[in-house]
Amino acid sequence: MSGAGLPASFGPHPRQQGNWDLRAAINFTAGGVGSGLIFTHALAGTAASWPWLVGGALIGLGLFAVWLEIGRPLRAMNVFRHPGRSWMTREAIAATVLFAMLALALLGTPGAAWGAGLVAAVFAYCQARIVRGARGIPTWREPRVVPLLVATALAEGAGLYVLVTGTPRWLAALLLTAALAARLASWLAWRRRLATAPARALAAVDRAGHVFNAATLLALAACVVAWLSPPLPAAPAVAWLWPLAGVLALAGGLWFKVTLVVRGAYTQGFALPHLPVRGARRG
Repeated sequence: MSGAGLPASFGPHPRQQGNWDLRAAINFTAGGVGSGLIFTHALAGTAASWPWLVGGALIGLGLFAVWLEIGRPLRAMNVFRHPGRSWMTREAIAATVLFAMLALALLGTPGAAWGAGLVAAVFAYCQARIVRGARGIPTWREPRVVPLLVATALAEGAGLYVLVTGTPRWLAALLLTAALAARLASWLAWRRRLATAPARALAAVDRAGHVFNAATLLALAACVVAWLSPPLPAAPAVAWLWPLAGVLALAGGLWFKVTLVVRGAYTQGFALPHLPVRGARRG
């Protein structure tokens, strides 16, 4: 029940949050792709430098977008003050360590590539926990959003990797296939738990989910066909399936995360089952 003269978007009614906008979405999209790309390259084990540079640039772009969103940008260093209770602080620390590991990897330091891959996975997990920590947003606070976002980041990063390389090394191909299967299963499990979310949030999520799931299924099918065409992971006749799977994995994940942050983030709202009545006797 809304007060007289107040729009329905205020009071107890669910309303779309306005604190995080497209700039926050850029952090989760670019950061997810960048961390997934770095992890994939560490797993693939090649000597190429471009994944370190592109992955680091994407993560930096995401953090820069968040910095633009801060009301007082000059106080951004305060984000490092609460490592014991803030996933944003842990994200910032992980990013700092990751940039250092990437620099060492570019210099050819032994073990730095594996270290960069590990820290990239930690960074993706921290981002997912930031979303999970928004208790007032039903689509974000559901615990299954964490494996969904992590799997999506890995699928996006692996997708970009195979898109650029064309015919991937088998570990990168395996990661892409597994991440696509994991993100589809995670989305289904996450969506089943959103029965009490606001109708507008569910409508936005479902619209994005149609594209997200279609892209995931088509990409997964392309991977399976490529794996079943010897020699593995890709015969020359079907080598184009890997870049196709990469494009679908990347595009579907980006569209879903932008929708989740910008359009699917409605507050829970609240109910007042017993309203006080002025002048009424108690008992």
